[in-house]
Amino acid sequence: MTAKVRIPTVLRPALGGVTSLAVEGSTIGEILNRLTSDYPAIRGQLVNEDGTLHRFLNVYVNDDDVRYLGGVDAPVANDDEITLLPAVAGGFL
Repeated sequence: MTAKVRIPTVLRPALGGVTSLAVEGSTIGEILNRLTSDYPAIRGQLVNEDGTLHRFLNVYVNDDDVRYLGGVDAPVANDDEITLLPAVAGGFL
């Protein structure tokens, strides 16, 4: 299965500035493994040492939160759209 992975602005510099990538895999875990294998600099921003999703990363398959679909075991179908949404914090009071 090939899915379209939307790359958030904060991760784009590590991926050469691309806004999306076609990535093969049948689960979110496989997609993330392929992505972090091809771009190791982003691994720590996506997954923990044990391969689970980083707690500050929200992942959606066709706008459905993968936390309710099985996490890294959530299935991915051909042409699904995966959105990576890291938490962003900061500011000045």
